Amino acid sequence: MASSTLLRSTLPRTFASATGRNVLRSALQGTDELNLAYSSLISRSKARASSTAQYVPGGPIIKGTVNDPVEFPPPSRTHGSYHWAFERLLAASLVPMTAAAFVTSGSSYPVFDGLLGLSLVMHSHIGFDSMIVDYVHKRKFPILGPILSWTLRTATVGVLVGVYQFNTNDIGLTELIAKVWTA
Repeated sequence: MASSTLLRSTLPRTFASATGRNVLRSALQGTDELNLAYSSLISRSKARASSTAQYVPGGPIIKGTVNDPVEFPPPSRTHGSYHWAFERLLAASLVPMTAAAFVTSGSSYPVFDGLLGLSLVMHSHIGFDSMIVDYVHKRKFPILGPILSWTLRTATVGVLVGVYQFNTNDIGLTELIAKVWTA
């Protein structure tokens, strides 16, 4: 009876390793083997107690393992925080540019028309690209992910050409925004 209580108390720890499962399986096959399994568990626990790792509440902190802090990679202009800062700057700059488009006339400021058109298209491209990366990543969807990425790039180039044509051959974005706001 006492040996079955001991077996139940060590049950979660024995399932943690394959050897523990084998010991548990052999312990369930007979009482002679139960004594052997009990002695092997006791010898393992004594070996663990005599190891060089000192007990710290919450678990030992061992250098060179998952307990070490993550070293951050060096900053790169093509990855990471620079992209995030550019996205925030672009999004924040669209507010005053849209307000200025409402106030000014498009025919007077063609450079402003081009800058607003480029900013709107790039802001949209970044947003849709983030959605594709988050939900249809190429590691999980090896065929659909790249197809959608290239479709977005193609659509972005097409929209840039269309905005250029609209700004040079028609009324332009600032005139369009002014007309929409007054309509």
